[in-house]
Amino acid sequence: MEKVAILTDSNSGITQAEAQKLGIRVVPMPFTIDGSEYLEDINLSQEEFYKKLIGDAVVSTSQPSIAYVATIWDELLENYDSIVYIPMSSGLSKSCETATQYAEANYKDKVFVVNNQRISVTQRQSVLDAIELAEKGYTAKEIHDILIEVKFQSIIYIMVDTLTYLKKGGRITPTAAALGGMLKLKPVLIIEGEKLDKYRMRNRSLDNAEKIMIDAIEKDVNGFLKDLDGRSDNIKYEIAYTGTDTTDAMEFKKMVMEHFGCKDVVVNPLSLSVSCHIGPGAIALAVCKDLPEKYNK
Repeated sequence: MEKVAILTDSNSGITQAEAQKLGIRVVPMPFTIDGSEYLEDINLSQEEFYKKLIGDAVVSTSQPSIAYVATIWDELLENYDSIVYIPMSSGLSKSCETATQYAEANYKDKVFVVNNQRISVTQRQSVLDAIELAEKGYTAKEIHDILIEVKFQSIIYIMVDTLTYLKKGGRITPTAAALGGMLKLKPVLIIEGEKLDKYRMRNRSLDNAEKIMIDAIEKDVNGFLKDLDGRSDNIKYEIAYTGTDTTDAMEFKKMVMEHFGCKDVVVNPLSLSVSCHIGPGAIALAVCKDLPEKYNK
């Protein structure tokens, strides 16, 4: 049986400590803060990141160098036959495209880069699915192909608490940010496929945003996700948040579990790469479809 290594990046929300328990590797995402270089979960914690972000530090994201990623591939290939690498969505970073091109040129049939347009909790689920498939004996190529097959069987809605960071990132104009601030708007954004986009801009409270997200997810669960196999009982519900206070996220978890009747809901911090552009206080609701039964061999 082919020995397959699973590799992702820290945009998945999987920490270095959790990766050790799962038996996988995580590439830490690099950040530049006031001219200094940091690596997520190596010398930059969630608490440190938000302290600097809220303190008006100049924070920017970048992609890990392909040379650095390749050293991890080389290390893994000393003990594994092949690698499945699951980086963040190509729509939000060039790191996936760069890795794909490099792997095809230098690691053909050894490293399979999964460009499945996911991030945060949905990217994390792809990693868990990959681990499960590897344990069942699927090859790296088969795992790659399955994850690509199901890549659009997920969706994320995000309520943004402040428009400040969207303005900084150029996603809205200063005028729109100022007007939104006066009206105390808390827009709901959507990650569906390759990009972060608008969903419902004119929203003024956390409670209303949570209702908007639950209603949207319910339509998706009973709409395009159910259309895939006629089922709505094989869905994983997930919550993500920005900042270090988990109070709202845990209260939202109770609401989601009660509304959908699910036994559990995963709650994880949202990727710092996304948090950089939307700021603290955001909360997200996501769903992923279970892998098709035909892969439960």
